[in-house]
Amino acid sequence: MRSPTKRSALILILLFLIALPSFSQVKLPRLISDGMILQRNARVKIWGWAANHEQVSIAFRDTVYHTTANDKGEWFVIVNGLKAGGPYTMTVSASNSIAINNIMIGDVWLCSGQSNMELPVKRVSWVYESEVANAANPYIRHFAVPQRYDFHVARKDLESGSWQTADPKSVMDFSAVAYFFGVELYNKYRVPIGLINASLGGSPAEAWLSEDALNEFPVHYNEAQKFKDQSLINKIESQDKARIDAWYALLKQKDESYRNPLKPWFDPNGDTSGWARMNIPGYWVSTTLGAVNGVVWFRKEIIVPASMVGHPALLNLGRIVDADSVFVNGAFVGTVSYQYPPRRYDVPPGVLHEGRNVIVVRVISNSGNGGFVLDKPYELVSNGTSIDLRGEWMYRLGAVMEPLGSQTFIRWKPLGLFNGMISPLLNYAIKGVAWYQGESNAGRPAEYRTLLPALIRNWREKWNQADLPFLIVQLPNFMESRSEPTESNWALLREAQLQALSVPHTGLVVAIDIGEWNDIHPLNKQDVGKRLALAAEKVAYGDETVVYSGPIYQSMKIDGNKIVLTFTNTGSGLKGRGGELKCFAIAGADKRFVWANAKIENNGVVVWNEKIAEPMYVRYAWADNPAGANLYNNEGLPASPFRTDE
Repeated sequence: MRSPTKRSALILILLFLIALPSFSQVKLPRLISDGMILQRNARVKIWGWAANHEQVSIAFRDTVYHTTANDKGEWFVIVNGLKAGGPYTMTVSASNSIAINNIMIGDVWLCSGQSNMELPVKRVSWVYESEVANAANPYIRHFAVPQRYDFHVARKDLESGSWQTADPKSVMDFSAVAYFFGVELYNKYRVPIGLINASLGGSPAEAWLSEDALNEFPVHYNEAQKFKDQSLINKIESQDKARIDAWYALLKQKDESYRNPLKPWFDPNGDTSGWARMNIPGYWVSTTLGAVNGVVWFRKEIIVPASMVGHPALLNLGRIVDADSVFVNGAFVGTVSYQYPPRRYDVPPGVLHEGRNVIVVRVISNSGNGGFVLDKPYELVSNGTSIDLRGEWMYRLGAVMEPLGSQTFIRWKPLGLFNGMISPLLNYAIKGVAWYQGESNAGRPAEYRTLLPALIRNWREKWNQADLPFLIVQLPNFMESRSEPTESNWALLREAQLQALSVPHTGLVVAIDIGEWNDIHPLNKQDVGKRLALAAEKVAYGDETVVYSGPIYQSMKIDGNKIVLTFTNTGSGLKGRGGELKCFAIAGADKRFVWANAKIENNGVVVWNEKIAEPMYVRYAWADNPAGANLYNNEGLPASPFRTDE
């Protein structure tokens, strides 16, 4: 026990320390960091935190700015009239000093949305080998916003993140769409381009709205309030984890392939007498297995020539629904846990040998139809030789399971992503927004007509920029094409995106010709970036001469048994790419649409069907996947889908 004298001394020391003025090191947000690009010709805010009422100075480009932190320790200065250039250094000083190096001044774009904006270059790198090899450019930089949600507060800073300069290694983690967009802008304007990537796969638009903007959408607002209860989130996540873990534990327990560890089914010399056969690619629902979920094993023997032996190989297995583990000659070469990524597995030298080789794939189907996605590449490639893996494979059922219900994705709930990923960016001056989103709202296309304009208004208000350029990528073609005119939620969602052009300072990128029917993540990200750049030239850079869009439906006139359509954005003229116009449908008062004849006349389109004597309505490319839609302008940009019967 301390003596009274010592105890008194400690109390005096504590009282002395409490009486001392508080000191706090100056702190900067993550965005204000080495390698940042600041927006030229704009009201640029430099901000941070320090001790309450502390004096802060910012030295930048031969000017020193002074300010004082408020009673919350917050401070900022405004820098105006910056011209493109760099690199520069900025020094922020208070009780301590921070130097920010390699600063450039140019144009900064927020690139946001869901997975097709998030998707990194590495997911498509084999398509763009030369572009990746030549990616070194100190004037193109990328900041990946950490994927975080928050239902309680609009965050003021990011917990991590840094500016990365484009080079063949770093670019692999850049958003592919954003990167190609940035390349086009840099090549056009020769100024540094900053790309802030705030995107999250699967996210619906309402997740990106602020709390006050959600007032317009009571259902989403109320759901956001519900998820402010952390105990509810913990309960849902705990229950989901327990349920999913139990499903996979039972799956492994039931899988016949694990019953005898001395004779695993991936053994190339294993007994295959009980195995059946089916053609790959395809889904086992078409076999005697039917619509079963669980585990199915697949096996194929191939003959490998001597020229491939001793070399690394690429095993390309297209896409597999849902998860897979792959073995070559008994050696494990890779696994993917969900259905969307391309299956591209590296086979090390020494695994292949001349003559007979065996590939075994363990496929897990959680729900729906399991199997191998059609119209994808299935091959083994090495040393300039390719072995086609399509055709007959052997298969055997490992385990049957009840379908696994989806988990609750808390991160997709309304408000969360605005608070966690957009709010920390609002002080940072930007040139505009590139928005690629909508797949997760396709089930509610009517709502998107108000949801997307609300998001545009919301972000413009929060950035305090009423005319902030906002570029929208329309949903690409996806899913199977139909032989007859049909209804389509994806067409309705595209229509909502088209209608957003009524909001000033917006642009639309049509992508119905660069998607893939069997992949919600099409590989062609370069053309999306190029078309975004064209839209930016008009909307953000004010170039009135650029043809930045394909034809947009303007009006119709009934002329006997024909309907005459007019368009804007026709450029130097309309054309039917590849021949006669396709994907036009026509209907009378009953709205029973049938395929129509269509031809270009006087820079418009005349549509008719001899069986429709009194036509009233036309639709174009009105489908999930409008395969064959070929109305373009001469500049090579496709027309947006439309209907006149709304």
